Amino acid sequence: MTSRPFTVVLLVPTGIGAVIGGYAGDAIPVARAMSVVCDRIITHPNVLNGAQLYWPIPNAWYVEGYGLDQFAAGRWGLRPVHSNQIGVVLDQAIEPDLRLRHLQAIDAARATLGVTISDVLITDMSLGVTLKTAESGATWGTLDHPDSLLRAVDYLIQHSHVRAIAVVARFPDDLDSDALQSYRQGQGVDALAGAEAIISHLVVQQFQVPCAHAPALSPLPLDPNLNPRAAAEELGYTFLPSVLVGLSRAPQFIRTPGHLTDLWRDQVDAVMVPASACGSSAILSFNHTSTRIVTVGENITTMNATADGLGINSISVQSYLEALGILAALKAGVDEGALRPSIPPIPSQEMT
Repeated sequence: MTSRPFTVVLLVPTGIGAVIGGYAGDAIPVARAMSVVCDRIITHPNVLNGAQLYWPIPNAWYVEGYGLDQFAAGRWGLRPVHSNQIGVVLDQAIEPDLRLRHLQAIDAARATLGVTISDVLITDMSLGVTLKTAESGATWGTLDHPDSLLRAVDYLIQHSHVRAIAVVARFPDDLDSDALQSYRQGQGVDALAGAEAIISHLVVQQFQVPCAHAPALSPLPLDPNLNPRAAAEELGYTFLPSVLVGLSRAPQFIRTPGHLTDLWRDQVDAVMVPASACGSSAILSFNHTSTRIVTVGENITTMNATADGLGINSISVQSYLEALGILAALKAGVDEGALRPSIPPIPSQEMT
């Protein structure tokens, strides 16, 4: 007997200081391990982007956060592709030398990886990224000229017929020195992540195409005491390679069913999220479905949105290692309680 593909959504929200997934690509090992247990993984760029590092996971679907929220709400579906033609938007504020580094990264992705990148367009104005930090410690940001970004994306879609968008915005170099040092030592929150999410959300909301962002930054001075989780972000001049690889096969967003391979939220078996980060739109949407929600305790974040506090029915585990066992049980159709030392008797009741 054949069963439908066992499908799991892996979420590590951006910019909330997750101890696993709060750095560039440090949740990739979780996705790699899950890929062996699951038939399909749906996850977002925050999980799979490792700056210049990436790992090809054939059964992982790379879905931008706003699009993932729409998918979880049942408004959009996902349609897998063999390949996307990518257009790249570069912020006018990027200096000539740094721009050249990104153009070389684009050429390298074309020549070395075979990624289809048809056009590079420079915005008609500097985007003007400003970084912000909320009282919770989560990061976010603003754009002075979002209209310039939208014009560039619209041009690439209308005139070049691209099917995915990579955005490179010039981010401020004058980050809080104490916060930056803490982050490089494996503590604190990624100051860039929240603003990056704002940029990709804007594009996906307006145009319903896959999008991901890579910040343009001046290289930092060498730090001999760098935490391994922060190391991927300091290997070169650009964060773009992993973004281009992810977008190259990102599924397209759809509003109505059309193909047998289309994926909708009722086909999702489980969703995994840090235990303190259950307040996202996606989790609240999945809570109203039959999808099982698995919360991971040791992936600590700056948030305090727990499943119990929000009235969400979840399976609570301490680690991703334990979570993999839960997924294996769910895939096998085994009640996870049967794998524990004691099973309470099931009560009976009389009809009245």
